[in-house]
Amino acid sequence: MRHFKQMFSKKYLSFAGLQFSRGVKRKYPINPDHVNELPVFQYATSKQNYRRVFAWGNAQTGALGFKGLIDKDVMVLKCPKRLSFGEKFEVTNAAAGFGFSLFAVNSDTNVKLYGTGLNTDSQIGYHEIRKGFPLEVVFYPQPISLPIKDPTKTKIKKIAAGRAHSVVLTDEGVFTMGNNSYGQCGRKIIENEDYIRSNTIHHIQNINNKEIIDIECGQDHSLFITADGSVYSCGWGADGQTGLGHFKNSDCLSKINGDIENEKIVKISCRSDFVMALSEKGDVFGWGNTEYGQMSLPDDEQQLCHPTHIKMLQGHGKFKSVASAGSFCLAANENGEVFTWGYGLLGKNDFQPESKVVQVFCGLYHAAAVTNYGDLYIWGRNKSGCLGLGDEKDQSFPLKVCLAGHVKKVYCGIDHTIALCKPFI
Repeated sequence: MRHFKQMFSKKYLSFAGLQFSRGVKRKYPINPDHVNELPVFQYATSKQNYRRVFAWGNAQTGALGFKGLIDKDVMVLKCPKRLSFGEKFEVTNAAAGFGFSLFAVNSDTNVKLYGTGLNTDSQIGYHEIRKGFPLEVVFYPQPISLPIKDPTKTKIKKIAAGRAHSVVLTDEGVFTMGNNSYGQCGRKIIENEDYIRSNTIHHIQNINNKEIIDIECGQDHSLFITADGSVYSCGWGADGQTGLGHFKNSDCLSKINGDIENEKIVKISCRSDFVMALSEKGDVFGWGNTEYGQMSLPDDEQQLCHPTHIKMLQGHGKFKSVASAGSFCLAANENGEVFTWGYGLLGKNDFQPESKVVQVFCGLYHAAAVTNYGDLYIWGRNKSGCLGLGDEKDQSFPLKVCLAGHVKKVYCGIDHTIALCKPFI
């Protein structure tokens, strides 16, 4: 419940006992308790999952979802802008793909998902204005109807987005859509499939009768965590990113073994072709393309096709969050310390001493960290203003992003960023 004490008149604006007017000297009330006589306006909301949604970065692709920006011919949005759609439809989750965005909403219908941005492969569903002429770009969030059996009870738990495919985790399992050239949607590859005209949404109810509890998308592959902490993958495997012990593509979900075979994995991260996995014990594992020093391999090898324990993090405490970008990695431990390695703008800097990093996130070229105070710090390559710092200059160390709310989640794409925030009041 929010309380505001205000008094408006033609001449004065009275707030907290002070009076102001144009061309009139400021006056103080004779009685300091005058403020208690002001009316109270109450603004109540029944939205328990209420979140403010902010977006910034490249506006040309439509991934930001601001309809008015197209009319103004705005190319980039350098500062966070509040997305009214987020409050109208009560956004609970989001994902930032390569030039497109997805938003999960609280709804009792089968339209629980909206998409905006590039749609060259129906990665945000099939949309058309005229029959037979699908839209390759959508500039404002449009509804995506999922084949859900029980719309009144089923909720979207998480969304993940790759280069041109999307994965949606619900109470009824996983739904995948978009490009499946390498099997990244977990279904059989169809030669010469016309993705722009595809309305295919593939349903994966479970894996070997085990519930799927988490998902992640790399560039052209997908990863799944089941209730017992096992990890499964499918899709492009030329750099070993599927972790299946080979470098082939896979169009079916297969279990990943290696060093995580007997571990309970609770988190996976991948924005490109190197994967990081976090175990329940706080250990970190990695596999995939390591050409930027993500892992040290013998004989200068640059590709790793099976999960391997990242030993250089041993002795630095129990890790709680990990993030893997295109050429660098982040890991945050339970003490709030953030470790970075790889190639690029690694953000070598200490955060404010009184704050503690609780979550880290990565786009392809930029990184973000959220503190226990709900503050967002960001750094890296500032492609199309995706850092939200008011300019397009690259940032080599973390800077705080100005947002009107406590940051809960951050979603980083190639050149745009989305933040879900809890209001201050």
